[in-house]
Amino acid sequence: MSLQAQDSLRDFQLASGHRVRFHSLPALAELGVGDVGRLPVSLRIVLESLLRNLDGQRITEAHVRQLAGWKPRAERSEEIPFVVARIVLQDFTGVPLLCDLAAMRGVAARFGKPPSAVEPLVPVDLVVDHSVQVDHFREGNALDLNMQLEFRRNAERYRFIKWGMQAFDTFKVVPPGIGIVHQVNLEYLARGVLHDGDVYHPDSLVGTDSHTTMINALGVVGWGVGGIEAEAGMLGQPVYFLTPDVVGVNLKGKLAAGVTATDLVLAVTELLRKANVVGKFVEFFGEGAASLTLPDRATLANMAPEYGATMGFFPPDERAADYLAATGRSAEEVDAFRRYFQAQKLFGMPADGDIDYSETLALDLASIVPSVAGPRRPQDRIALTGLKPRFDELLRAPAAAGGYGKAAGGAAAGSLRHGSVLIAAITSCTNTSNPGVMLAAGLLAQKAAARGLKVAPHIKTSLAPGSRVVTDYLSKAGLLPPLETLGFRVVAYGCTTCIGNAGPLEPAIESEIAAGDLVCASVLSGNRNFEARIHPAIKANFLMSPPLVVAFAIAGRVDIDLAREPLGEGACARFGPAWTKWARRWRRPPIPKPTAGCTAIWPTPIRCGPASRRPPAKPMAGSRPAISPSRRSSPISRWPRPRPNRCGARGRWPSSATRSPPTTSVRRDPSSRRRRLVCICRSGASSRSISTATARAAAITR
Repeated sequence: MSLQAQDSLRDFQLASGHRVRFHSLPALAELGVGDVGRLPVSLRIVLESLLRNLDGQRITEAHVRQLAGWKPRAERSEEIPFVVARIVLQDFTGVPLLCDLAAMRGVAARFGKPPSAVEPLVPVDLVVDHSVQVDHFREGNALDLNMQLEFRRNAERYRFIKWGMQAFDTFKVVPPGIGIVHQVNLEYLARGVLHDGDVYHPDSLVGTDSHTTMINALGVVGWGVGGIEAEAGMLGQPVYFLTPDVVGVNLKGKLAAGVTATDLVLAVTELLRKANVVGKFVEFFGEGAASLTLPDRATLANMAPEYGATMGFFPPDERAADYLAATGRSAEEVDAFRRYFQAQKLFGMPADGDIDYSETLALDLASIVPSVAGPRRPQDRIALTGLKPRFDELLRAPAAAGGYGKAAGGAAAGSLRHGSVLIAAITSCTNTSNPGVMLAAGLLAQKAAARGLKVAPHIKTSLAPGSRVVTDYLSKAGLLPPLETLGFRVVAYGCTTCIGNAGPLEPAIESEIAAGDLVCASVLSGNRNFEARIHPAIKANFLMSPPLVVAFAIAGRVDIDLAREPLGEGACARFGPAWTKWARRWRRPPIPKPTAGCTAIWPTPIRCGPASRRPPAKPMAGSRPAISPSRRSSPISRWPRPRPNRCGARGRWPSSATRSPPTTSVRRDPSSRRRRLVCICRSGASSRSISTATARAAAITR
C-alpha cells in the first residue's frame, strides 16, 4: 500500500493540556520507510517537510523514501523538492519579486479574473535594510540625516513597497530604521515551530540574501536563494536542491578568556574553506557546540556563505528555547517548540557518534586565539599577534604573489601612510547581533575614553546596529556615550559598510591616497572584505570583532603590535596584564609587563545568555526584541491597512505613487524643547508634527 501523508500523523500534549498533531519521523520505521534516527538533524527536518506535503504530484512517495534512505557517502544525483514555511526578502532583491506579483495581477485583470487571486501562498516578510548609506557619521544627529537621504533617494521604491504591503494579505514589510533582515528574523520573525490548525511543524524558509543562514542557530532550516527560486516558493512551489553531503563539525572544549565569537567564526571559516564544504550542509555538534550561547551560534551560522556551505546548522536544544523566551516569544510558543522537537526526537545537541555524517571534522575551542581576516578574503585568517609582520610582508610582496609591491612605510606628502586606517565600522549582522562582542566594544571604548584616548578625525567611524535592541542595551549599560565620544555614533539600522554602503571619504583624503599610491585600510566587524567592496580607494580590508575595531580606530593603523605598542599618545594604553597572559598561553615570546601606571583597557570577557538552562519567566531586561512579538501591536502593523478601494480594483500601483516624494523640513515645536521633524506630504494629507524617532517611518506611511 502506498504511503500517504496522513499515515504519519501522531499527537503530543502541550503544557496547556491540549493534544495536537504532527507528522512523526519516528513513525517512518513502523510504516516500512526506514529508521531515520541516525540521519543528520537538518536532513530530518527537510524530510518532515516532504512527508507533510506528500501529495503524489509535487512530492511523491519516491522523494520521501529517497531522502529517508540517505547514505553518508553515496553519489548525489537526486533532487529534493523542499516546500518552505515562509519567505524572507531584503529590499534590493525583494522589489523585483513584488514587480512580478504586480504584473501577474495586471494579467489576471486583462483576462477578466479578480486581481486578488494572485497572492503569495506562504507568508512573505520584506525587511528594508539595504538602502541606507553612511554619509554622515560624526554629527550628533547622523542617524536622522542618513535616513533623510535614504528616504529621498528611494522614495519611489518605498512607495511601491508600501503599496505591496497594502495590496497583498500575506506580504508584510518591516520598514526602514528597524534593523538588518537577519537579526530581525532571529529576534522577531522566527517562531521555531508553526502550526496549520492543530498540525504542528518546524519553521523553515529561504531568503533572497546569502546570510539567511543566520537563522540556522535556532535550529531553523533555511538558506539564501536567487529571486526565481524565492518567487517559486512564494507561489507554493517547492525549492529544488541536490541531495547534499552533510559535514559534521565536532566542537570540543570551551573558548578561552578574551576570545570572541568573531575569532571563532574566522577560524571556522578558514577550516571549512580548506575542507571544501561548498554546496554541502554543515552541522555543528558536541559539547563545545552545546556550550556556545545562541548569539555565538548565530555568528557561526551567519558566515556559512563565507565558508562555502549551504547551511551552518545547530540542532534545536535548550539554548534555543531559552533564547526564544528571552526575546519575547510567548510561553506557549516556547513550550510548543520544546515539546514538538522532543516528540520528533530531535531536541538536544548530538554527541560524537550519535549521527552518521558524510565527513566529520573536529575543532578544539580552547585553541582559538584573537584574530583578524584579510586583507582581501574572509578565509585569510591572521592571528592578531601576527598582523603587523603579515601586513609588512604583503606590502612588499609582488602583486603576482597576492601582495601590493610597495616599499614598507611609504607615505605621501600628507599625514597618511601605508596601513593607515580610514574606515572603522562596527557593522553587519554577523557581529551586531551578538551582545557579548557589542558590550565588549562599549567597555573598551569606556576605558579608552576615560584615559583620554581619541580617534583621529580623518577616520570614518560608524556604528550600525542590527536592531534597535542593541542601542537599547548599550544605552542602559551606559556604554553608548563612550562609543560616541570616540566617534562611533549610531548612523543607521541596516546593512552599511559591509555591503559597500560606507559612503564617500573626504575628497582631500582620496586625493592624498591617489597621489601617494597608498595602501590604506578599513577595519570592520563584517563578513566580506573583497578589494574595493568597502571603498574603491581602500585596498586592504580587515574583518575583526567590534572591540578590535575600536582598538584599531584608536591606533589609526593596522601595522601595530597591540601586545607591545601603545594605542595612542598622552596616556598609557597598552592592552595590559590580561593580554600578557594570553600571549604566554599562545607560547609567544615574553612580553614585558606594563610599566607603572599602565592600565588594561581590554574588557573582561563577557558571556551573554541565560544563566540557567530554564527559560526565564519573562524576557530579560535589555533583551526584548526590537519588534513586538505581536504583529497587531508592532511598528509594522501601524502602517495603514488597505481600505476597500485603496489599492484599486485591479490591484494596480496607485497613481499617488507617481507623485513627488514628501518634503521634509525641520521646525521648532513651540510646545516642546525637543527638535522635531515635520513631514509635509503632497498627497493632500495635512501636516503633522512627529518626533524624530518616528519621522523615518512617517515619510512613507502617509
